[in-house]
Amino acid sequence: MKVSILDQAPVLSGKTPQDALKESMKLAQFGEKLGYTRYWIAEHHDFPGLASSAPEVMLGYIGANTEKIRIGAGAILLPHYKPYKVAETFNMLATLFPNRIDLGIGRAPGGSAEASIALSGNFLENVRNMPNSIKDLLHFLYNNYPSDQLFSKITAHPFPDVAPVPWILGTSEKSAIQAAENGTAYAFGHFMSDKDGIETVNTYRSSFRKNEDIQEPQVIVTISAICAETTEQAEELALSWFLSKIQTDKGEKNNGIPTIVEVRNYSFTSEEEKRIKEMRQKMIIGNPKEVKKELVELQSAYDADEMMIVTITNSYESRKKSYELIAKEIW
Repeated sequence: MKVSILDQAPVLSGKTPQDALKESMKLAQFGEKLGYTRYWIAEHHDFPGLASSAPEVMLGYIGANTEKIRIGAGAILLPHYKPYKVAETFNMLATLFPNRIDLGIGRAPGGSAEASIALSGNFLENVRNMPNSIKDLLHFLYNNYPSDQLFSKITAHPFPDVAPVPWILGTSEKSAIQAAENGTAYAFGHFMSDKDGIETVNTYRSSFRKNEDIQEPQVIVTISAICAETTEQAEELALSWFLSKIQTDKGEKNNGIPTIVEVRNYSFTSEEEKRIKEMRQKMIIGNPKEVKKELVELQSAYDADEMMIVTITNSYESRKKSYELIAKEIW
């Protein structure tokens, strides 16, 4: 089974954003050593607990400190940007790090309404124009604008020998159809979706139209997972993430992922306990054998080409240990 890493660059309680970004680079190096297929980093805006607002900057840093693992954005939030600039940026990364660059494309705001306005003005209008933006971006990546089009006169330099591989990321039928109609690979966010993911992925496969670079549908399914030596340890580690989400949902100031001590000193209400059970259903938490079993079952249910894991714990050491235990159990 191919397994990869999705990193949200979490800032932990008592740590700094600089600490988080340095640990992201170390995680990519560690993932490469363990045999993970790819490492993607997400984009968020005005989230004090998540440090990566510019994946393209981090990818230059990570690419320079790794050798072979595929690296990419999971995702660049296209409504905020002009396709030409995105193509230039990722073509430059693909020139620096040949045959290693993935360009994940998303349509979420990645932050508050105020942050979206500050980034790109009328976000909803940009979302409505997303189908055209995707087509423009792909033309720039493949340098294949029809000759009668204005943009056929320009190229997103530097133009690499191997183009970045485009992936559309999503949690809905709309994103699946966009990926299929544009002939891109598709990454489904199981960990953040309330939809029937299997039906969504099947829609993508059945509607797929090949293009010059991607001949067959390709599917990644992303899942949140926490693995530890014992089930009890894993469940305790997960409580830090649950408390962080609860605090964020309540609008409370979040100084990073809470420590175990902070979690133990917190009294969850009955409503919060209910919320934890809901979040727990979208996660895989357990010892190595339990996590592998659930990963294999999920991969089989989706018939996914690859599974991608996002892991957030209360220490960078336990996060790395989680990825290590999963890798050793799978391979």
